Amino acid sequence: MTYPNPHLSRRHMLAASAAVVVAFSAASCTANPTPVPTPSGPAPTASDPWRPVAHLTAEKNWLNDPNGLVYHDGTYHAFYQYNPRGNSWGNMSWGHSTSKDLIQWEQQPVAMEASPEEEIFSGCIVMDKNNASGLGSAKNPPMVALYTSAYGKNGALPQGAQAQSVAFSLDNGTTWQKYQGNPVLNLAPTNNNFRDPKVTWYEPGRYWVMTTVVADAQVVKMFKSTDLLRWEYLSDFSGVGAQGGLWEVPELIQMNVEDSTAKKWVMLLSINPGGIAGGSGMQYFVGEFDGTRFTAEDAAAPDAPLDESQWLDHGADYYAANSISGAPGDKPVLLGWMGNWDYAQDVPTTPWRGSMAIPRELTLVRGEKRFELRSAIAGAAREAMEHSGEVKSKNLTVGSSPKDLGQDFKGRTQLIELEMDLTSAREAGVLLRQSSGSDSGLRISYNKETGTVRVDRSKAGTSNFSEKFSPFHQVALPSPSSKVHFMILLDSSSVEVFAAGGRAVVSDTFFPDWDNTGASVFSMEGDTDFTVTSRTL
Repeated sequence: MTYPNPHLSRRHMLAASAAVVVAFSAASCTANPTPVPTPSGPAPTASDPWRPVAHLTAEKNWLNDPNGLVYHDGTYHAFYQYNPRGNSWGNMSWGHSTSKDLIQWEQQPVAMEASPEEEIFSGCIVMDKNNASGLGSAKNPPMVALYTSAYGKNGALPQGAQAQSVAFSLDNGTTWQKYQGNPVLNLAPTNNNFRDPKVTWYEPGRYWVMTTVVADAQVVKMFKSTDLLRWEYLSDFSGVGAQGGLWEVPELIQMNVEDSTAKKWVMLLSINPGGIAGGSGMQYFVGEFDGTRFTAEDAAAPDAPLDESQWLDHGADYYAANSISGAPGDKPVLLGWMGNWDYAQDVPTTPWRGSMAIPRELTLVRGEKRFELRSAIAGAAREAMEHSGEVKSKNLTVGSSPKDLGQDFKGRTQLIELEMDLTSAREAGVLLRQSSGSDSGLRISYNKETGTVRVDRSKAGTSNFSEKFSPFHQVALPSPSSKVHFMILLDSSSVEVFAAGGRAVVSDTFFPDWDNTGASVFSMEGDTDFTVTSRTL
């Protein structure tokens, strides 16, 4: 959970060995009233041109970080930071949406709403299948949420303090009861930046491991529990990677190494500011976890250039992603916020503001120098998109003059596969959401000499709402080649480019004119062979 415009000058550094106070008492609870479901949100129109088609957003009001991501009984549940009272950050509550396919989402009533005494910051949900917490029963085990309580006036802790609390649901996430023993985990002394619990099951020890942060100290703190209520301190993780902002939303995941019987542990970690594209970003570390301590391998030093750290995305708009607990398959499925705190509160959308990125699945591979993550659109989401719209395909060779792709490739929302062979060209690419008769639009290109993938939104629509709305973002693929493959998800106000089998991803928002729907391909200083396949969403 991020505060807007964080002031890093207010850091209060904590010693790595800070004492832990665990609060626990018998479970007595208060319940939220039974809510009424809300139908799915509207489609984009000329008066609401930037509303997503393939991405989760609220019908109205502000949302940011995803929380409490869980798959249960055939339904994906996404909870998220939500302001039920306005279109800017504040009154932090847990919104709730559900989906069968990760594309079509139905917004549910607010799950847990802020009060003057307590805002509901980021957290997670797990299915307590064996009722270890005692909050349900063997026949009806609970969904258990761990979340950060951000205390206000007359709260359980001093105003401004943050600590970890528990809520639970016995009706598949429809209504939630707060545990009377909250907070279940607090630091001594109390801290104003202790937040973002995420829970992972550690099978060798038969216990849950919680990762949290002391955000302004750039420290991940880990704890363990057998019942989700009583937590014991394990260790700290710090001292590596990018350090230029608040560390947030950590997660520890065990992953299979592709084409191997080996397993490694991965630490996902958001940072704001200090990301690779400016402002918010997500880095990761690969290493070992022995049940107590996570040790990163081949991690960048804190004073190293940013490009020596490992980044989950090289665009400006991918933050706070975490995995969906219980998701089908053997690969982590992540949902992230498609926003950047540099300008998120200024983007010109109404009556909603903020959306999620497309769910993506991760693969861990052994790279040339160190282990690396690959990203792809999650299987369930990809399958859903492949069942919508008609597929159009075109093969063409382009020289010095750009070629319009024609009516078949016009559109505001498309899933595009682009294969390019830069036979004699230096650079080539595609222009999307192009205005008629001009070169304005979203420009996605590849330079074969440097291996650079670039997404340029400088001429792609409205951008005068913030000086920090950066014009372009790029990433160099490690082995430049004349051939490259892009998977491009274009939505009403966003693009996600998965390059070279997910070796690099660039996720950016942009705000084009409603009437700009053209598409063309271009080649510079030589010829390029193109294969373009598009599916309108």
